[in-house]
Amino acid sequence: MDLQDQLKNLFPDHIPSQEPEETQEEDHVLFIQKDPMICKYEKRKGKPVTIIEGYEGSEEDFKALAKEIKTKLSVGGSFKDASIIIQGDYRDKIMEILKIKGFKVKRVGG
Repeated sequence: MDLQDQLKNLFPDHIPSQEPEETQEEDHVLFIQKDPMICKYEKRKGKPVTIIEGYEGSEEDFKALAKEIKTKLSVGGSFKDASIIIQGDYRDKIMEILKIKGFKVKRVGG
């Protein structure tokens, strides 16, 4: 019994339409803010990390930005407490990626 037969058993009065469904995919635009984002360097447990803070848009956009940065740099990292934590000192590369996307970035520390 395939899926169509199961659906007919569950919904006997339903008549399936033959029209193809139209789906519209919208490009999601990141929120561009007025205040600069802060890109700083720290050592945690003796290992270097780069921290990005100060994003004013939605949390989902910030998570998508974190994933994109981690993918482009091929590094590990996480998203915690409204900040992106990237393993290693990648301030210059991260600042360049954010500037290309249209963000203002301020370098802090070292």
